[in-house]
Amino acid sequence: MQPLLLKTALKTYPHTRALKRGELTDPAVQLVFDEVEPIHNAFAPMARRQAYDVSELAIVTYLQAKAYGKPLILLPAVVAARFQQGCIIYNARRGKLDIDQLSGKKIGVRTYTQTTGMWVRAILSGTYGVPVEANEWITIEGAHLEEYADPSFVQRAAPGKQLLPMLRAGELDAAILGNDLPDEAGLEPLIPDAATADLAWYAAHRYVPINHVVVVTQALADAHPQAVRAVYDLLCRGKASVAAENAGKPDKLLFGYDALRAPLEETLAFCEEQGLLPRKLTVDEIFADSERILGDAGVEPPRTPPFHLFHSQKRI
Repeated sequence: MQPLLLKTALKTYPHTRALKRGELTDPAVQLVFDEVEPIHNAFAPMARRQAYDVSELAIVTYLQAKAYGKPLILLPAVVAARFQQGCIIYNARRGKLDIDQLSGKKIGVRTYTQTTGMWVRAILSGTYGVPVEANEWITIEGAHLEEYADPSFVQRAAPGKQLLPMLRAGELDAAILGNDLPDEAGLEPLIPDAATADLAWYAAHRYVPINHVVVVTQALADAHPQAVRAVYDLLCRGKASVAAENAGKPDKLLFGYDALRAPLEETLAFCEEQGLLPRKLTVDEIFADSERILGDAGVEPPRTPPFHLFHSQKRI
């Protein structure tokens, strides 16, 4: 039998490199990679018209797609996660800005639905007492889901505007950036010692904020459930290939229903609080789509963070 060819959008990470090089294979499927850079350019086509059979997808985009009834199925596999508190910056050349001065300020973010923006807002509200509605949010793009309308406290910048020039010019008081964080003198993290603050958050919540997951189309799952099982197995093998180098570190690659349940419940709560979802979702509803296909293969014991990271810490 010839393997089933699957059009795939997946960024090259240490845990996906062997898969993308063809060093990890499965006789049932062949992943045909569409190299998309940056990877978020694949998200709208996948969410709106299912442009790929298999795709990496931002967690907020997936949750919105699920809520709007898009035929996508989440695999219990996180392929990108990161600590977020260093992702909000300000222009120190225009004066000092402390986090307790943030209310009422203009904060730029690529799009209000951006996953990094969701996490930063959740942390600002939950940890530092800065409500989402207390700020004016300035965006330069719309949501990946065309059905979504931004809340009233979100404003779109004029066409052609970009976040960093606006921040330099004083048109923004702060900005949230992810992989495109600049290394530029004068643009400083708003949250002092963000790395230590992130570890305190991790100690309380016991997971690294989820950025990207993997989804497949409903059409693929209906026609070729064995292919979906093969894809998930390949992803698991990719994670296993970097287990030694990640040993002793916070697990950024949560796999399996047990490991993902609590983080997804909290992620859903944050999205609801920020007006990102048109209807209430539950983790059971989300998992049901793939559980019938993966069965016991989707169960992986949750990895407990190193004890010293959360011992004697209060919930943040």
